[in-house]
Amino acid sequence: MTIADGSASTADLDPADWAQARAQGHKMLDSMMDFIENVRDRPVWEPMPPEVRAHFRETLPDAGQGLDAVFEEFSTFIQPYSTGNVHPRFMGWVHGGGTVTGMLAEMLAAGLNANLGGRDHAPIAVEQQIVQWLRDRFGLPDAASGLFVTGSSMANQIAVWVARNKALGPDVRENGVTTERGLALRAYTSAAAHCCVAQAMDLAGLGTAALRIIPVDDSHRMDLRALQQAMETDRREGLVPFFVAATAGTVDVGAIDDLDAVATICRAQNAWFHVDGAFGALAAFSESKASLLAGIERADSIAFDFHKWGQVPYDAGFVMVRDGAAHRATFSAPANYLGRASRGLAGGDIWPCDFGPDLSRGFRALKTWFTLKTYGATGLGAVVDHTCRLASHLQGLIESTPQLELLAPVALNIVCFRYICADADRVNAEIVMSLQESGIAAPSTTRVGGKLAIRAAIMNHRTRLEDVDALVQAVIMLGSAEVERRVAPTVEATRILAEAS
Repeated sequence: MTIADGSASTADLDPADWAQARAQGHKMLDSMMDFIENVRDRPVWEPMPPEVRAHFRETLPDAGQGLDAVFEEFSTFIQPYSTGNVHPRFMGWVHGGGTVTGMLAEMLAAGLNANLGGRDHAPIAVEQQIVQWLRDRFGLPDAASGLFVTGSSMANQIAVWVARNKALGPDVRENGVTTERGLALRAYTSAAAHCCVAQAMDLAGLGTAALRIIPVDDSHRMDLRALQQAMETDRREGLVPFFVAATAGTVDVGAIDDLDAVATICRAQNAWFHVDGAFGALAAFSESKASLLAGIERADSIAFDFHKWGQVPYDAGFVMVRDGAAHRATFSAPANYLGRASRGLAGGDIWPCDFGPDLSRGFRALKTWFTLKTYGATGLGAVVDHTCRLASHLQGLIESTPQLELLAPVALNIVCFRYICADADRVNAEIVMSLQESGIAAPSTTRVGGKLAIRAAIMNHRTRLEDVDALVQAVIMLGSAEVERRVAPTVEATRILAEAS
C-alpha cells in the first residue's frame, strides 16, 4: 500500500515505501513531542467550535485519504480539543498527566499488537512480573493474583464477582443468584465511596438495595461504629454480610478509611475486605504517605489505576486478589479453542483470560512496565509526595485568603474550597465553568456538606507552585467579577425605583 495517496494494489495495508513511512512516523512523533513540551503555552482546555463538531458528522469515506491528510485532520480537529489532562493546570477529576515514556511504550505495544488473553509469550511474562512487584509492594502472599483491566470501575466489579462466588459457591455461575442465601447477601461501603461500587452490586445480580451505605465522620472516613452496627443488625435479621468496600482516597476529598480497623471488623464478621484504592493505593510508593495505608496488606482484594498517580497513559487499571484460586474459579471458562498444551505457543497453564471477562486484551502492561522500570518506585513515590505538597500549599493559600473557604480536610492531593459570597453555589459553579472556558485552569466541582465546592485534584507531575498560585488568583478575580455582575443590576433597579417614588 502506498501511504501517500491511500491507493492499494493488494490487501496488505502496510506501506510499500518504508522510507516514506519512517519519515511520516518521525513527523507525527515530533509533533506529539512538541505538543507535550510546549503544553504550558496552550490553554488547558478549549471547547470545540461548531465547525469542529460538524466535521465529526461526516460520513465514512469510500477511498482512503492517505496518512498525511489524516494526520492533518488530527492536528486540526482533535489535538487542540482534547481533555487537557496533559496540562499542568488540569486539576479536574482525578486524571494522571501521562509521560513521554508511556507514550513511546504504547507505540511499541501497538507495533507488537499482542493479545494478552493468554498463550506463552513475553508480553504475558511482563504482566506477571508486575503482579509479583505488586504482591511485594502491598504485602500480599505469593498465591495472590493480579490483572490489568480498563480501570478501577472494572477492578471493583471483579472484586464483587469473586467475593459473591466465594460466598455462594461455584454453582452460582450456572444457576445465578437464585438461592435464599444469595438473596440474603449484603455489602457495605461508605457514603463517600465511588458510585461504581453500587454499579458492581447491580451487575453482579445482587441489586443496589443489597448495598448498605455507611455514614462518614468529620474526616470523611467510614464510621466504624456504624459499620459494625449495620453488619450485626443484618446478621440478627438473618442476612449475610459478605463484602465491605473501604476506600483509599475518596473521590470527593481524598480521605482514606481506617483500613486496618475495617479489616478487623471484616475478619470478625467473616466478610470479604476490599479496598477501592483507585488513586490512593499508589501512596504505597511514597515513604511519607505509605503509612496511611496500614491494613491494606490484609485486603482480600484491591482496585487501583496506574493511569492516575502512576502517570501511565490511559488506560491501565488493576485488580489484586489475595485468593488467586478463588479469582480463577470465578472466571475460568474452558473451551476447545482455549486448550493448553505441554509446549508450543499454547503452553502455560494459567492465562490472564482465566481471571477476568476479557479474552481479547491489549498490552497495557508494557507502558506500565516501562514507567516502573524507567522511574522506579522512588520516582513514583516522589510524584505522590510532590502533588501532596502542592495540595498543602493550596490549603495554606485558602486559609490565609479571606475571600476563600476550605470545605474539607486535605488528606492527600485533593482540595475542596470555594469563593465566599451570597448565592455561593451558583457563583462558584460559574467560576469553575469560566476557568475551564478561559483555559487558565480546569478544576471540577463536587458537593461537600451540601455546599458546591471547587475541587482541585492535583495529580499531574508537571504541576508547580506557580500553577497553584495562578488557580487561586483566577478564582478570586472571577469570583469578584461574578459578584459585581450579579450586584450591578440590583443596584440599578434600586436606583430606578427610588427615583420613581
